[in-house]
Amino acid sequence: MKRTHLPLNALRVYDAAARHLSFTRAADELAVTPAAVGQQIRALEDHLGVVLFRRTSKGLELTPEGCAGLDALREGFLRFEESVAAMQAGQASDRYTIAAPREFYAEWLAPRLAKFQAGTPGVVYSIIADEAADFTEANLDLAIRLVDGPGELEGVQLAAAQRVTVQAEGARDAWIDWPGAALPDGVLPCIKAGSPGQALSSALAGMGRTVLPLPLVEGALERGQLTQLDDPAESLRSYWLLAPTPQWRSKKVKALVAYLTEG
Repeated sequence: MKRTHLPLNALRVYDAAARHLSFTRAADELAVTPAAVGQQIRALEDHLGVVLFRRTSKGLELTPEGCAGLDALREGFLRFEESVAAMQAGQASDRYTIAAPREFYAEWLAPRLAKFQAGTPGVVYSIIADEAADFTEANLDLAIRLVDGPGELEGVQLAAAQRVTVQAEGARDAWIDWPGAALPDGVLPCIKAGSPGQALSSALAGMGRTVLPLPLVEGALERGQLTQLDDPAESLRSYWLLAPTPQWRSKKVKALVAYLTEG
């Protein structure tokens, strides 16, 4: 039986646009431009002979035709992912590819992986520094990201969502900022770091004080490298261990997730 040619890339774009009801947010997810999303959607509409989206005063909406096949499409994507995971399982059961922020890997993940590895001889780890890496393109098993929840992925929170203000002994009387730092109102930072890791390095060097996720600085606090200046406060974001459903269901990933989250 001859199979119908499926425009899989356009269908992937359609799925993202339907979830977000925004070409711009779909473009951010797929790392393309909004114009490219629009082109793919128009090409898919031409291919199918139907209109999938309409613009209204409230924003982008799906047409009835656009809604009709979404559940089946998403189930199909899940089956694709499970098929790929199944094909990889036999030869990759002793390998983990994990994306994690450099600083969180050094302070939190590496010591725990070392203990896990001691009980699982022969396991090989590939660590990718770009925690935002695409799961499919990078062939990831898991990713650790500083986010406010799992979103479309499966996931578990690795530590409480708390932040603290820290500084090194003898540090400058100045503030270090980074995206998401939540510094006190009216503060004019002396440094604008690009990530929590850069802010941590700046604080360890005595360049000022900063607000960082508690799990990231617990080791430095225990070693006396930093001083905690306030009680932990609730934070919107925390470190989450994440994966798409097929990877999350795999035996090897379940084993590592259980180890990292126990106790």
